[in-house]
Amino acid sequence: MFEGLALLGQSMLTFAEPRALVYTFGATLLGILIGCMPGLSATLAISLLTTLTIRLPAGDAILILICAYVGTIYGGSRSAILLNIPGTAANAAACLDGYQLAKRGEAGRAMGIATTGSVAGSLFGIVCLAILTPALGEVALTFQSYEFFWLALFGVMMSGSITGSDPLKGWIMGILGLFVALIGQDGIHAHERFAYGDPNLAGGLSLIPTLVGAFGCAEVLTVMGERFKQARVYAVDSILPRISDVLKYWKTVLRSGVIGVYIGILPGVGEDMAAWSSYAAAKRASKHPEEFGHGSVEGLIAAETGDNASIPGGIIPALALAIPGSAPAAVLLAAMMIHGVKPGPMLMIENPSFVYDVVAMNVYATLGILFFGLFLVRPLLKILTVPRSIIMPIIFVLCVVGSFSIAQRLFDVWTMLGVGVAVFFLRRYGYHPAPFVLGLVLGDLMDKSLRRGLVISDGDLTPFFTRPISAVLAVIVIFTLVMSIPAANIAIRRAVLGIFRRRAA
Repeated sequence: MFEGLALLGQSMLTFAEPRALVYTFGATLLGILIGCMPGLSATLAISLLTTLTIRLPAGDAILILICAYVGTIYGGSRSAILLNIPGTAANAAACLDGYQLAKRGEAGRAMGIATTGSVAGSLFGIVCLAILTPALGEVALTFQSYEFFWLALFGVMMSGSITGSDPLKGWIMGILGLFVALIGQDGIHAHERFAYGDPNLAGGLSLIPTLVGAFGCAEVLTVMGERFKQARVYAVDSILPRISDVLKYWKTVLRSGVIGVYIGILPGVGEDMAAWSSYAAAKRASKHPEEFGHGSVEGLIAAETGDNASIPGGIIPALALAIPGSAPAAVLLAAMMIHGVKPGPMLMIENPSFVYDVVAMNVYATLGILFFGLFLVRPLLKILTVPRSIIMPIIFVLCVVGSFSIAQRLFDVWTMLGVGVAVFFLRRYGYHPAPFVLGLVLGDLMDKSLRRGLVISDGDLTPFFTRPISAVLAVIVIFTLVMSIPAANIAIRRAVLGIFRRRAA
C-alpha cells in the first residue's frame, strides 16, 4: 500500500510542472468546448487528438487524451441544461431536469449542481481506479488465452445487447468490427488475410483512421444532413453550488458513484447507460420521485455523478485486462498501444507507475473541469452560438489531416472516408457504431487468444469450457446471448417468477 502511495505522489509531482499543467488545462478546456457542441462526442475528441498528438511523448499525449475525455463528458451538460440538447449521449439524462431548472430561471444553479456532481463522481471513480486496477491486475495474471478470448467476446456481446433497441443490429456491427480487425497479416504467422493481393490491405486497416472515420467523418455527415434550428440559450444566474444541495444528496452522490464505476467496468456499456442507471436508481430511492423530470436537483446530480464516475470505471478494465469499458475507452486503449504502453495483466509488473500516472491525470483533469466549470461559464457559452456550418468543415479537415499524419499514407485517408460513409448510412438504419469500435479494438486480442489457445491445447476446444474462469465467462456470454432473444427472455422471466410465487405460496 505504501509503495502505491509513493508512486501516486511521484506521479502527482510529475504532472505538476508547468508544461504538464498547460497540457492539462488546455486539453480539458478543448474537451469542454467539444462537449458543448451538440452532435460531437468524447470518442470523436479522443480520436482526433490521438492523430494530433502522435509525435508527443507518451506521457504528454495520454495526459491530453484523458483530460479531453473528462472535459468532453462534463461539457455536454452545458448544452443539455441550456438548450435541452445533450452535448454527448452521456448527458441525455441531464436534459430531463437541467433544462427545466433553466426554464425556471435557475440555469446557473443547474450548472453548479452539474459541476458538483461531475467532480464528485470523477473523484469517486479515481479512488476506485487506484484501488481496483492493481487488484484486478493481480487476478488477471492467472488468465491465459482461453480467458482472454471469452473476455473479448463478452465485450462485443455486451455492447451489442445494450446499444440501441435491437441486439441483432449491435451484434452485426460488433462482428463487422471483428472482421475489419482481421484484415491484413495475422499476429502469429504474418499470413495475409482478406488482402486479395493488395499491398495496402495486406498492411491492414489502421486503427486510428478507421476510428476517426467511424466517429469523425460519419458524425460530420450526420450532423450536416440534419435540419438545425437555433435553440434559445437561457440566461445564467449564479453558478456557485449551494452547500445545502451538496450535503442534502450525499447518499445520491455515493450511490451514483458506485453505479457509475460498476457500469464503467462492464465492457461496452458506456457513460450514457451509467447516467440513466444512476438517474433511475435515484428516482426509485427518492422521497419525491414526482419531481423527477420537472426540475429535480437530485435527478440532475445523480445523472452527472454517474456518467463522470464511469470514466475512471471504464479505464480500470482497459489498464488491467486490455478490455475497454466503453467506446471512448477503446480509443484511449488504442492510443496507449500506439505510444508503446501495453495495458493488460503484465502492466503492474512491467510498468506499475503508469497506473498511478493515469490516476494523477484524472485528478488534474477533474481540477480542470472544476476550475472552468465555476469560473469561465459565460465565455464558454459563446460556443453554443457558433454555426455548425463553420464547425463541421473544420472537424472534417482535422479528420483528413489526422488520418494522413499517422503513417503519411494516402490509403489511410481513403480508409477514413470509406468507413465514414459506410457508418453514416448504417446509422440511418439504426446500426450504432459503438459495437463496431469495440469489435475493431477487441478483434486482435480475440483472434490471438483463440489461436494461441488452440495451439496450446493442440486443437482441443475443451479448455475453453473446462477451466474454472473460462467456464464462468462462457456461461455469462451464452446467458447474455440467450437473454437477448425476446422469446427466451420472456420464458426465463416467467419461469423465475413462477418459482418465486410457488415458494411464496
